Amino acid sequence: MQYRTLGNSGAVVSSFALGTMTFGAEATEETSHAILDRYAAAGGNFIDTADVYSAGASEEIIGRWLAARPDVRETMVVATKGRFPMGAGPNDVGTSRRHLTRALDDSLRRLGVDQIDLYQMHAWDPITPLEETLRFLNDAVSRGKIAYYGFSNFLGWQLTKAVHLAKAHGWSVPATLQPQYNLLVREIESEIVPASLDAGIGLLPWSPLGGGWLSGKYTRDAPPAGATRLGENPQRGMEAWQQRNDDPRTWDVVAAVEGIAANHGVEASQVALAWLAARPAVTSVILGVRTVEQLADNLAAADLELLDDEVQRLTDVSAPRVGVYPYGPKAQEQRSRRIEGGRG
Repeated sequence: MQYRTLGNSGAVVSSFALGTMTFGAEATEETSHAILDRYAAAGGNFIDTADVYSAGASEEIIGRWLAARPDVRETMVVATKGRFPMGAGPNDVGTSRRHLTRALDDSLRRLGVDQIDLYQMHAWDPITPLEETLRFLNDAVSRGKIAYYGFSNFLGWQLTKAVHLAKAHGWSVPATLQPQYNLLVREIESEIVPASLDAGIGLLPWSPLGGGWLSGKYTRDAPPAGATRLGENPQRGMEAWQQRNDDPRTWDVVAAVEGIAANHGVEASQVALAWLAARPAVTSVILGVRTVEQLADNLAAADLELLDDEVQRLTDVSAPRVGVYPYGPKAQEQRSRRIEGGRG
């Protein structure tokens, strides 16, 4: 396992984090604890959860695991999130001081800890002034309730605005951002990755296997079946599955991943994870698993070294499509002509 600093902080985390959205839903507490044990044994030290995962059950399962292993607790960096509804009231949602005060205390209680290492805003809140949210987070850092904070699912301008507001007020600055990022979803490279690099923000990609597509478990034009999330519950997103299945680019990427995996004698998922872990600004890739076996397969990516030409092949075949203004070839050509003509 490799270790990296947590964004612009001095904390050190493993290059693969353990996502726990399945805990209490698709994984029983016994299975969840076995997954945590296997992850810790492999050298992993970064656990990611959220208050809304299984309505708080994920945090509680992690809390009981930590309580039973005090020696391991000292090595773990625990991250959770707040923002989404945890009740039916109008103040049971959002990033207001009112909601986050209760949400943070509840997460501390469920996790059984005095301090949360990384507290993340689960998504942008268009209602609450950003200054209110940032002041709350700074106060929480000052009181020792959280060590660092970050965001999830923010756009580039939202992230940059937060960084500059925090600096202007002399508040603690964000350390991380959780975006969806994988070989099939690379659109964040247009704005979010550059914004993160500019601010020293560490990326924590979620859905690194593209909902299972990069694990090689789907077959072209064959509806999901068997022991897969969509196979067991087609209502989770068959429309999105069909759109991806109908896109030739999907199968070009999958073929490249599987071809490189065959050359190395490894699973396709390990190739996709190794590529992502090496991308600019990426601090730690969040692994979401339902079984110990899935975790073991994914963790093997930590030992996989892709050749330069293999990395380039994956990067080329998965290139994000940016064919419209201001990123398309025509727009770039027009900008170049204007700059050359002195009218930039």
